[in-house]
Amino acid sequence: MSNDTGTPSQTVFAVDKLISYMGDDQAGRTIIAKIVTDAIAPGTAPLDLAALALREQRVEDAARILHGLRGSIGSLGCQRFVTASLAVELAMAQQRLADVPALFEQVEAEYRLALQQAAAWVHQHHTGAA
Repeated sequence: MSNDTGTPSQTVFAVDKLISYMGDDQAGRTIIAKIVTDAIAPGTAPLDLAALALREQRVEDAARILHGLRGSIGSLGCQRFVTASLAVELAMAQQRLADVPALFEQVEAEYRLALQQAAAWVHQHHTGAA
């Protein structure tokens, strides 16, 4: 999928490399569709938990949740989310808590966009594979 906003050199969602590793055939696309489906199945629940942790001033819990999301969603080529997540995680680690709300808003925006594009990709490729 393309970068419709934000930094042109970073992607919202791109599984081309994963597909290439899987052999770039229908079987590989089916496996990737399952991986993507599993990654986005929780929807915004993990992000909602991170937001709750921040509201409750459990910064370490929020950082742990974001770190996990960065790993799972980042593996789907969601570089913009990775960049946003790293920025807020760094702010938390450096105790720059005044910066966290604005940075977290960016994380939320990038996560929702990644989920949308991933779901659209699954819909497009799963219907052809089913």
